[in-house]
Amino acid sequence: MGSIKEYFTSLGSGVASLVKGMTVTGKEFVTPKITERYPENRETHHPAPRFRAILQFVYDDEGNHKCIACGTCERVCPNGTIAITTKDIPALTPTGKKKVLDKYTYDLGSCTFCQLCVTNCPTHAIEFTNDFEQAVFTRSKLIKTLNYLPEKEQPAPTPEQIAEYKAKMLEAAKAKAAAAAAAKPKAAEAAKTAEAPADLLQPAAPKPTQNEK
Repeated sequence: MGSIKEYFTSLGSGVASLVKGMTVTGKEFVTPKITERYPENRETHHPAPRFRAILQFVYDDEGNHKCIACGTCERVCPNGTIAITTKDIPALTPTGKKKVLDKYTYDLGSCTFCQLCVTNCPTHAIEFTNDFEQAVFTRSKLIKTLNYLPEKEQPAPTPEQIAEYKAKMLEAAKAKAAAAAAAKPKAAEAAKTAEAPADLLQPAAPKPTQNEK
């Protein structure tokens, strides 16, 4: 008796599940169909503005970018997607040279689109674009050079500028040395005060007056 009851119970639940599924299927027969006409409607149908498709440099109208070749994006990338090549050029620095960007390589095939590079960039030199049409036939084409415009050559400092810079550095060093020399006596006096016994630092007790005697 129990087996017959279980049979009809399972049969009823199965029929109810079938009716529920057919109801959903039946609704699709009368639902208006929406057909994507891609790529015919490429000009009018755009992806979400915040969609991350590919990394790119931010260039201004004159073809300048803000990358300072600090390597922050390369270090924070979890997949090693970014590779930065730098070079040294003459500049007005203590070492006489400055590091600048030579080549910025980005591998779209291994990018996880986490945006850590964009978030941590101190100069906001890179951004993600929503151009999702990046399909290619070979993986080598997924490796892209972001600084595709020629790097502008920075003029080397003139001998007059170098002499002026050295004079300023020498003057700053002298001022720093003078300030350090002036601070030495004060530091020595403060150290001597700190090392003095506690009874010497306490004020002497006042002498008793005639009335107190």
